Amino acid sequence: MKIFKIILLNLLILTSLVASNLQTDSQELLSNSFSKKEKAILNLTKNYKDNEKLEVLLQKLLGGDLYYTKSDKRVVFLKEKKAKEYLTVDVFTNNQLEIASKYDFKKVKINNKLRNIIKASLAKINLFSRNEDKRLSSAKNLLKYLKIEDKELIVEALESEKSSNVRDVLDEANTILIAKYGSDKEKYEAVDKLGSFISSKTLVTLKDVLKNSKDEKLKEIAKSSLDIVELKKSFYSFVETAFFGLSMGSVLLLAAIGLAITFGVMKVINMAHGELIMIGAYTTYTIQQLMPGLIEYSVIIAIPAAFVVSGIVGILIERLVIRHLYGRPLETLLATFGVSLILQQLVRTIYSPLNQEVKTPSWMSGAWEVNSALFLTYNRLYIVVFSVMVFLAILYVMKKTSLGLKVRAVSQNRPIARAMGIKSSFIDAATFGIGSGIAGVAGVALSQLTNVGPNLGQAYIVDSFMVVVFGGVGNLWGTLIAALTLGEINKFIEPISGAVLAKVIILVFIILFIQKRPRGLFPQKGRDAQD
Repeated sequence: MKIFKIILLNLLILTSLVASNLQTDSQELLSNSFSKKEKAILNLTKNYKDNEKLEVLLQKLLGGDLYYTKSDKRVVFLKEKKAKEYLTVDVFTNNQLEIASKYDFKKVKINNKLRNIIKASLAKINLFSRNEDKRLSSAKNLLKYLKIEDKELIVEALESEKSSNVRDVLDEANTILIAKYGSDKEKYEAVDKLGSFISSKTLVTLKDVLKNSKDEKLKEIAKSSLDIVELKKSFYSFVETAFFGLSMGSVLLLAAIGLAITFGVMKVINMAHGELIMIGAYTTYTIQQLMPGLIEYSVIIAIPAAFVVSGIVGILIERLVIRHLYGRPLETLLATFGVSLILQQLVRTIYSPLNQEVKTPSWMSGAWEVNSALFLTYNRLYIVVFSVMVFLAILYVMKKTSLGLKVRAVSQNRPIARAMGIKSSFIDAATFGIGSGIAGVAGVALSQLTNVGPNLGQAYIVDSFMVVVFGGVGNLWGTLIAALTLGEINKFIEPISGAVLAKVIILVFIILFIQKRPRGLFPQKGRDAQD
């Protein structure tokens, strides 16, 4: 214990001495001479590159917020301006100074040349930071703006770097520099090694070697490495497209699964289904407006809220409109189309006809960087996982609960179900409410991918019907397979034909498919299904 205290005390003393030396050496920045400031910045970067205080010092200097007190040359940064008074903080102790007149301070001025030097110095400091994310970001920045002058720094960083992710980026940068500026033998080895990397910088370097080199052997090696890199990039491009198709299929699944349940049980063509999706999206927007301090949790809160709100609206539509039109599909279609127009106009009256932006929580923002050629956005990843969870929950309700048993009984043979004592009118209302609630949940997911507007649901109503018909009316597994299939087909056709023509091609495909299998991939069983 005594030894531990002595070590800790020595570390504190050493840290204090380093901070003290930095504080002393930084006084050179207060000179009026730009050349002296340049020399001071270079010396500070060389001697204190692993000191976090130097990073703060240079960032404040770059941002124009670095000052010093005229009385005792104390280096501070500006925290707040109040008329002719400044609230400042000591750069090295992080202590806040008392508010003083702005005439008690002098700004440390820089020019464009110094700004470039400071940016380069910050990159070097971050490259030796204790924070791995900073080192990785700095290494990527070096790779992006690679210069021969960076070679010594990269080699130095490689010698001390422990993280494999950072080492890979630094190794790629070093290999590119050798491929450009090394000896002939070094170039052969470096260009061959570049085949193991896949960044755009490597691709540009190999193409540059092929175009400008006069060494036939080097060009042959470059061609081989380029083929390998392009093959890898093609593979990751395929994976990325497949991921976007999967995410689109997940959205279609959420949008169609409620329709599959109501259409399968009640044989009702609900043209207001898209507006129920829209209501779910607006529920998310409303929650964010009512609870601005809970943006991080707004999506989670919105999921049950959207299910309840859209479910209640769905039950009202069923009780007030649809129950009077059973057995008359054309009139039901026209009535629900009228309901959809009413709901759209109601939303326009309450929220305005303009699109509304729903904020994405920080935990859903950004992307997972698998490698330099493949990025998977978090919001789409979460939607894929969420759609699977919703599907499994509905599957459980339909297969393992009393309500699900009654729903399946009514969908397969309504007269026999009634004879067995099942209240089909209650099952119809409950089924329509559940289907509508799931549509609202789909709206929550869509609010994270696009702006929310009165016409949001119209973009998905046709696709939802195509999924239901293609998969088989009332069959959940068919709906899942159909949604994912159509999502993937759409995303792979889009780059070739364009978004509009892709939808037309899919529609033609569905029409031709229905000609051969009019009841879909997985037809529903039971007498009612055969009628």
